[in-house]
Amino acid sequence: MEGKAMHWTAVTELLVAFLSVSGVRGQNGWSVTYSSSQICTIKGSTVDLKCNYTHPDTVGDTVIEVRKLIWYTKGDNYAPVDLKDDQDYAGRIKYKHGCTVAIRDVRESDSAVYKFRFITNHQNGKYTGSPGVTLSVSAVELQVIKWEHKQSGTLAEMTCKSKCLSDLHPYIWVKNGQDVLTQTSSSFSYTFSDADRISCAAAGHRNFPSPSVYMPNLPSVSMSSSGHIVEGDPINLTCSSDANPAATYTWYKKDTSGPISKGSQLVFKSIQSSDSGEYYCKAQNVLRIKASKVVFIDVKYAPRLPSVALRPSGEVVRGTSVNLICSSDANPTAEYIWFKKNNPEPLSNDSQLVFESIQSSDSGEYYCTSENMLNQVTSEGMFIDVKYAPNLPRISLSASEIMEGISLTLSCSSDSNPAANYTWFKEKEKMPQSSGQNLTITNIGRQHSGLYFCEAHNSRGSHKSAIHLTVAARNRNMTFKMMNITKLAAAALLLLTLLFVVSLWTRKKKPTDVKTESKEHVENIELDLCPEYENISTLRAFIASHEEREKQTNPT
Repeated sequence: MEGKAMHWTAVTELLVAFLSVSGVRGQNGWSVTYSSSQICTIKGSTVDLKCNYTHPDTVGDTVIEVRKLIWYTKGDNYAPVDLKDDQDYAGRIKYKHGCTVAIRDVRESDSAVYKFRFITNHQNGKYTGSPGVTLSVSAVELQVIKWEHKQSGTLAEMTCKSKCLSDLHPYIWVKNGQDVLTQTSSSFSYTFSDADRISCAAAGHRNFPSPSVYMPNLPSVSMSSSGHIVEGDPINLTCSSDANPAATYTWYKKDTSGPISKGSQLVFKSIQSSDSGEYYCKAQNVLRIKASKVVFIDVKYAPRLPSVALRPSGEVVRGTSVNLICSSDANPTAEYIWFKKNNPEPLSNDSQLVFESIQSSDSGEYYCTSENMLNQVTSEGMFIDVKYAPNLPRISLSASEIMEGISLTLSCSSDSNPAANYTWFKEKEKMPQSSGQNLTITNIGRQHSGLYFCEAHNSRGSHKSAIHLTVAARNRNMTFKMMNITKLAAAALLLLTLLFVVSLWTRKKKPTDVKTESKEHVENIELDLCPEYENISTLRAFIASHEEREKQTNPT
């Protein structure tokens, strides 16, 4: 086995370094000769760039001494950048004996043309070897060319290769960086499970394997915002999973059919409330598909314009139970306050305004406000029109005394909603007397006496009131006397006595005028007896007035 390894090492050296001598011999003994003009090496290995240089022993009277050796790939002959001063090679350059330089842990970016230059103590004693050494760095590449998903895992067929090696070069296949599975050709088949990582390395270069091939790890989801997500904000979700071959990503929203986006980022330029929900991503390569955990996006937004609903809907009737309901879509959930128009005091701090037994005084326009930490919004008004049956009607008369021959109007009024209609009835008569708020009786007579009813009615019900009319005869003095005969007799006797005394006193004082004045008083008295005096106090007031006139006419 050891001999075989030495054999492949020799073959590798032959393939990696083309041992052609290349260089330029200058005039007068100045020259640089490169051991190889082209070198191909494995990524991660160490490569030596070798050369030989010559110079004359003296130039004129000057004994030539080499003061500085430079390998470079940047700059030019006049201003070369020494590899040991180049930051791209920091810590990886080592000058050896002669003009050999070693580059450790070579990278693909190190592929370039390298030149050697030496500088002597003579003013013109500087020399650069051309065309230099072309270095090519190639990684060992592992590719999955076929795969088949099975219950036990994924069966994959892989190949391993390097541009610096022949197709016949053997390779070592490695599991999880340690277990050597086999040493075989560049092809290999293996059934992957979750934790398996498979790599390969060229024989003779075991320390420089290819990148491992493995299934995607559990994807993680990160969010661009760590605080509250407010409607209108730009939000990015990023899905990441360690996998080789590199994973591709697909985004899903829970309870939504099919993928919503592809790529490692899910971008919301201006997130909306409708974007709230649970999201997850899937990472996929040829070996497996794996889904992330769910991430919940909770988009905060100000209350929408509140809507006001009446329950139960329809006509609002006095005495029934009625609720006004305010609702507004908001996140966080909104808080509500109820108001009645033209009343600044809040009526309720709940989404519902409850009337257990609504009254006519509750009629009016109502509105609510909806508020959360982002804003406050006021609803449009809703007018409640409470319907109710007529209250007890009130009846009024157009005259205080009801006498034959006058025109009398009876008026009926009742508070109701909708407005009441009115119908008049008379007791013991089947047909209504009138339809309307007023009942007018022209040239009223004794036959119109009786009980009258006013009925107020609307769609919610009806209510009646009654009034009794007594029509008096036109000769009211007779009626009065017959009804109050005792009082009238006493009043008449008192009046006659008073008149007799006044008459005697007048005759004594003015004999010549007694006859004429006495007649006039009699006439006046007769005329003044026409009015109806309904009680003794009225009569007494009349007599006192008459005596006062007498005193003014005949002063003592």
